[in-house]
Amino acid sequence: MFSSRLFETSASRQLSSVTEKQGSSLSAPSQSLCVALVRSVKLEQEVEKNKILSEALQTLATEHHELEQSVVKGSSPRSALSEDEFHDAMSESGSELSLSGFETVASNSFEEDEEEDEGSVMLSNSCSSPPTSMLQEDHHGDRDETQPNGITKHRASLPAPMFSRNDFSIWSILRNCIGMELSKITMPVIFNEPLSFLQRLTEYMEHTYLIHQANASSESIERMKCVAAFAVSAVASQWERTGKPFNPLLGETYELVRGDLGFRLISEQVSHHPPVSAFHAEGLKQDFVFHGSIYPKLKFWGKSVEAEPKGIITLELPKHNEAYTWTNPTCCVHNIIVGQLWIEQYGNVEVINHRTGEKCCLNFKPCGLFGKELHKVEGYILDKSKKKLCALYGKWTECLYVVDPAVFEAHKKNDKKGAEEKKASKAANSGEQEGVPSPAADTVEVIPGSQLLWRIAPRPANSTQMYSFTSFAMQLNELNKDMEGVIPQTDCRLRPDIRAMENGDIDLASEEKKRLEEKQRAARKNRSKSDEEWKTRSLPLGPRWFQQGPNPHTGSQDWLFSGGYWDRNYSQLPDIY
Repeated sequence: MFSSRLFETSASRQLSSVTEKQGSSLSAPSQSLCVALVRSVKLEQEVEKNKILSEALQTLATEHHELEQSVVKGSSPRSALSEDEFHDAMSESGSELSLSGFETVASNSFEEDEEEDEGSVMLSNSCSSPPTSMLQEDHHGDRDETQPNGITKHRASLPAPMFSRNDFSIWSILRNCIGMELSKITMPVIFNEPLSFLQRLTEYMEHTYLIHQANASSESIERMKCVAAFAVSAVASQWERTGKPFNPLLGETYELVRGDLGFRLISEQVSHHPPVSAFHAEGLKQDFVFHGSIYPKLKFWGKSVEAEPKGIITLELPKHNEAYTWTNPTCCVHNIIVGQLWIEQYGNVEVINHRTGEKCCLNFKPCGLFGKELHKVEGYILDKSKKKLCALYGKWTECLYVVDPAVFEAHKKNDKKGAEEKKASKAANSGEQEGVPSPAADTVEVIPGSQLLWRIAPRPANSTQMYSFTSFAMQLNELNKDMEGVIPQTDCRLRPDIRAMENGDIDLASEEKKRLEEKQRAARKNRSKSDEEWKTRSLPLGPRWFQQGPNPHTGSQDWLFSGGYWDRNYSQLPDIY
C-alpha cells in the first residue's frame, strides 16, 4: 500500500512537470495518454500484489497445516483418534481422501454462476475414458428385477467407477479468485459426483423407517426420540463423500417413488440466485408429510469452506396432529489448500414439536485441536417447561443412543475425573471380553442403560470406487425402461452431463455441463424481469410444483408444494436440457 501511494505521488509529480513544460499547448489526447500510462502501471502493481498475497496465503496454510500435524504428533484430526476408534471407517475402504480436490456436502457448495460467469474451467483429455453416448443406456438399471414380494431390486453399482482427482488442485482455482464472491466461482466437473443436489437432498429419506416408528408410537416422548434420530441420520450420508453434487438448473426436478420404504418424493430447483432447492415427500399411506427448502450460505476461510444450510425442514404426522421443525447443522470441509480433506458437522439443532411444546436440543460438536470431539452429537429432550426428559448421545457418522439424563450427566462427570483410570481398566479387562462382540464395533462408548435409536447402514464393499456412495445413493440415478414416458423431461435422470459422468466420460460431461450453463444463461436473458426470479406460475415458463409462502408452523418464508405433479401432465414444461 505504501509503495503504491509512493508511485502515485511520483507519477503525479512527473505529470505535473510535463504539464508545466508544455504549458497550455498540451492537448487533451496527451493528457489521456499520460493518465492511461499511470493506470496501466497501477494495474500491474495490483496484479503483482495479488500474486504475492496468493503465495503468502498458500505458504501460511502450509505452515499452519504442518504446525497442526506436529501438535497431534504427525496425525490429522481424524487419525488423532485411536486406531480402534476409527477401525469402522478405515475398514470400509482404502479411503481416497488423499485428494487434492474439493468436496461439498448437504448443500450447493460453490454455486456455479451459470448466468454471469463465462469462464468455465474445462478439463484436458488426459483423464477421460473411452467416449460413450451422451445418453448411454443405463444397463445397471435395466437389470433391475422384481422380487417375489413385488418390490424392485435396485442396482448395487454405477456403470463406471470414479476417476482419480489426484492431479487436480482446488487451490489452482481458488488462487485466481481472491476477492471474488464465492458463489461466482465455477468449479470444473472433475470435482463433481454424478448426482444433482436435488438427488443429494433425497438422501434424507434413507432412514425413513424412523418416521414410521415415530408414527407408530403412542407417546409424544417416544415420537420425539425417533424424529431426533431421523434428523441426525439425515446428514450421515455426507460422511467421506469426496465429490460435489451438480448444481441444479432452474426448473430442474427429481422424483423418487420407493414402495419398499413407503414414500414418494418430488423436488425442484425453485430459484437460481440465490440457489434454493425445495422438496416434498409423503408416505404412500398418507401417514406423514416431510418437506423443506434449502439455500446454503457459504464462507471461505482460507483453509476451509463452511456451508450453512439455511432453510426450515418440516415433518408432519397427521395421525397425531403433530408437526416438527428443525434446521441442519453447519458443514465444514477442511484442508482445501493443503493436506488431507476431512469433514465435520457442527452447531446446534433444535427439533420442536409444535403441538406439545417439547424440544430436542442437539449439539453437533466441533472437532477441536486433538480430534476428541470429532463427529460427536449430544443433547436433551425437554418438555415445555424445559425439564430434561432424556439425554441423547452418539456420532452422526455411526449411531445415536438415548439414556436417562441423570445417568448421562453422572457418566460425563466420572468420565472427566477418571479418564486415565478408565483407560487402564479397559485394557486390563480386554482379555476377558474377547468373546463378547462390541455393539457393532461402535467407537461410541455405550452408557449402561442406554437404548439404541439409530445406527448407520454399512456401506457396500465397492463404495470407495463409487464416489463413497451409500447403497441408497447408488440407486438414485437409476434410469430403467419403466420410467420412459413417465418422468418429466426436467428430471435429473435425463440430465446429459450427469449421465455422461456416471458412464465414465469426463470430457463429454464437461462439454455438456458448459452447454447447459450457456443454455440457461441465454434463457435468462430472454425472460422478462418479472419472470426472472421464477417465483410465479407462468405458462410460458411451464407449471410450478412449488410456490413461495409462509411455513404454516413457523410463519417464516418457505417453498410449499402446490400439488399437481403426480397427475403426470407435463405438456408445458420448459426445455432445460
